[in-house]
Amino acid sequence: MLTRTRTQEVAAFDDSVVSRAAAGFTARRRSRQWTAFAFLAPLVVYLAVFYAYPLYRNIDLSVHDYTPRAFVRGDPEFTGLDNYLDVVSDDTFLAALRNTALFTLGSIAVQYALGLALAVFFHRNFRLSVVLRAMFLVPWLLPLIVSASTWSWMLNSDNGIVNTVLQAFGIGQINWLTSPDTSLLSVTVANIWLGIPFNLVILYAGLQNIPADLYEAAGLDGANAWQRFWRITFPLLRPVSAITLLLGLIYTLKVVDIIWIMTKGGPADASTTLAIWSYREAFGTGQPDFSPAAAVGNLLILIAFTAGLVHVRLQRKEET
Repeated sequence: MLTRTRTQEVAAFDDSVVSRAAAGFTARRRSRQWTAFAFLAPLVVYLAVFYAYPLYRNIDLSVHDYTPRAFVRGDPEFTGLDNYLDVVSDDTFLAALRNTALFTLGSIAVQYALGLALAVFFHRNFRLSVVLRAMFLVPWLLPLIVSASTWSWMLNSDNGIVNTVLQAFGIGQINWLTSPDTSLLSVTVANIWLGIPFNLVILYAGLQNIPADLYEAAGLDGANAWQRFWRITFPLLRPVSAITLLLGLIYTLKVVDIIWIMTKGGPADASTTLAIWSYREAFGTGQPDFSPAAAVGNLLILIAFTAGLVHVRLQRKEET
């Protein structure tokens, strides 16, 4: 009987130890979960306030008829997809879509090519490399209004420095900003100049992660500079190139300030992109029409979102 009682006491003690250990483990687990939630909360709040809510408001704007009076009274009429249908059927839509494609693809292609060339050039670490690299960052550091105003002055038809130089070589006056044939090209060139430093910085950082041993081994095997670039640099830089092009695409799709300051989307919508069209509908005419502007903005968001999905899919395909 005494032995049985002793056995029961030991079993009860073991059960108590196990229970306390389990309770302690549960408490520590809950503590870690609360700690994780505490670290995650600022990000969730940030995304909700600055992304989810604005997106919700933009969608709400696009499916109602928000006039200035409706904003004040808070009773906009629900229109469903009518604003989207009006935007797509508008004569400006196809022109803006074409200009957006030309402006965006032309900008990111030339920005990437020149940025990559400069990154490879500066990767040699020659004398004054740091100084010259810093000078190439100047366009990135200047306020956009300063850059756009400078390009407007340079491309001015009457007294711009570009036409002055061309006339010195016997070339007649070119109406860079006021001709439908050259206005889109002009704003694209200005945007390329602004975007080169970003591509240079990102691609140069990617080049730093490529082992120098690979270049030394290729040199010993007799590979020339082009072969080393095509067989080593370009393939190993592919992930960095993909994210650089994606970010460039997203940024260029929403460019407004450069085009608005230089041409305001004209003449005759020759340089009107979807972003400019959206801004002009909302703020540029003196008679705000917020709902169509929101619908155009949502189309831009959809294009950028689709590009992001394509990027993620390609990345997963490469990883597998």
